[in-house]
Amino acid sequence: MRVSVIEAEGQLAELVRRAEAGDEIILTRHGHPAVRLVPVTPAPDRTSRRALLDAVRASGPAKATPGPGAARSQDFLYGDDGLPG
Repeated sequence: MRVSVIEAEGQLAELVRRAEAGDEIILTRHGHPAVRLVPVTPAPDRTSRRALLDAVRASGPAKATPGPGAARSQDFLYGDDGLPG
């Protein structure tokens, strides 16, 4: 939804309510976009950040699959004679 700054002055409370509900509100000045109203997302607290970090750390080793080491990772590009195949 695009609204001029002049029009928005009279309906700011309604525009804020709609932005909080998920609508995209763009305020225009002289027909050009100037500002976008977006809801503020609350910063995660210390406990939820810690839980997220623990979950990421726990999932890391489970996803790791053994493969060729770095020294042998490009061997498929070369033939038995050591030249590009």
